[in-house]
Amino acid sequence: MTYECICGYVYDESAGDPEHGIAPGTKWKDLPDDFVCPACGLGKAEFVQP
Repeated sequence: MTYECICGYVYDESAGDPEHGIAPGTKWKDLPDDFVCPACGLGKAEFVQP
């Protein structure tokens, strides 16, 4: 599944975000509650499923 921030950054569970310390296969629900968009700094609540 993918989740998109309103700024356009897309988090893909299968790819993770190794550049920011998130291993491939990390589920959205398993990201910490204080996860923020690495592109703009907004929180998880600002992400939507496209």
